[in-house]
Amino acid sequence: PERGGATVVVGRDMRKSSPSLAKSLIEGIRSAGVGVQDVGMIDTSQLYFAVNHLDAAGGIQTTASHNPARYNGFKICGRGGVPIGETTGLLDIRRTVCHIVKHESKRMSPYAERDLSREYKAFVRKHLEHPAPLKLVVDASNGMAGKWAPLIFGDVPNLDCVFLNTEMTGEFVHEPNPLVDANLDQLRAEVNRTGADLGVCFDGDADRCMLIDERAEIVRCDMLTALLARYFLKRAPGSTIVYDLRSSRVVAEEIRKHGGKPRRERVGHAFMKKALRDADAVFGGELSGHFYFRDNYYCDSGMLALAHVINVLTQENAPMSELIAPLTRFYASGECNYENPDADATMEKLVKRYADAKVDRLDGVTIVYDQWWCNVRKSNTEPLLRLNLEADTPELLAEKLEEVGAQLGKPVAH
Repeated sequence: PERGGATVVVGRDMRKSSPSLAKSLIEGIRSAGVGVQDVGMIDTSQLYFAVNHLDAAGGIQTTASHNPARYNGFKICGRGGVPIGETTGLLDIRRTVCHIVKHESKRMSPYAERDLSREYKAFVRKHLEHPAPLKLVVDASNGMAGKWAPLIFGDVPNLDCVFLNTEMTGEFVHEPNPLVDANLDQLRAEVNRTGADLGVCFDGDADRCMLIDERAEIVRCDMLTALLARYFLKRAPGSTIVYDLRSSRVVAEEIRKHGGKPRRERVGHAFMKKALRDADAVFGGELSGHFYFRDNYYCDSGMLALAHVINVLTQENAPMSELIAPLTRFYASGECNYENPDADATMEKLVKRYADAKVDRLDGVTIVYDQWWCNVRKSNTEPLLRLNLEADTPELLAEKLEEVGAQLGKPVAH
């Protein structure tokens, strides 16, 4: 941000290293002539709320999201909560950091501590309608949901909430990544034990979540995108819905069926948020469990996702499994990873091998036939290719998974 009068919001998660990292960050920002609003220990979605609520020039959250306890880092956004990513300034920051010379500033810019708990709770709660009697099990994964889920949902009339792993000590009972099936075992057991209507597991910084239904079965995130698309299109007919290109064909079919405009987008929150803004989309969903809302400054929020799911269960007056069942009409591989040091050449060979298919290159290579399709894309961080494949039958899924996978390299268990 520009110096002189500009303010940046700084927040942090519950990791042991977060207070010292945030303290150093604040000192650095202030010494550079920029003021700081310190909002304390928050979930990442609250950072976006605070930046907008306080009309700040940007925000930085000290967090490592779902990574192991020893990790830490910064999530950075600009004015309005717009992400600062690889193509929007992060590389410039990296270059600047490499040439910083430590200096002592004689004059520090203004600093203030702000507790936005009441405002943030009210913001989320205004999206929650009067719920039907529901029993929920909420696994906070020893992350920031341990503070905010009980505060926001714990006293809602008709909601009977059981909270798991709310201790925020910087240690994790299980890895704070809800995309790994084993991390849902405790939640599944508690849903079965209590006869709950829904289970939800948040990641470490609580900006994404995974649901399980009343039978303790996982609700795939693309199926939830399709279900929530229908819900949002009732509220905002004809709107655009954004989804990531790994999602089932069901998502686009449901959006069109209910009068919406589907927009397929590259994987990653920076691309998703830009797409939502560009199209003024009412809602967006990603296979990773990030859900984005126009009424949340086009940003993602785990707490808002749960609020809207509660609204759906109330309006539909049906178990989650019954709402999802009609949507599971295709068979998906999930994301499969393959070691491959020459990813670009491999993807070009795939295009030639399936020359009679419809092909697009929005993100990696997507190959589409009438009865099956797949997407192959490079990992941003490892020498891997990632495959997502969907087919009309389980037999065709198995056949094509073996056929395509054999061309991608050595399978990696992730």
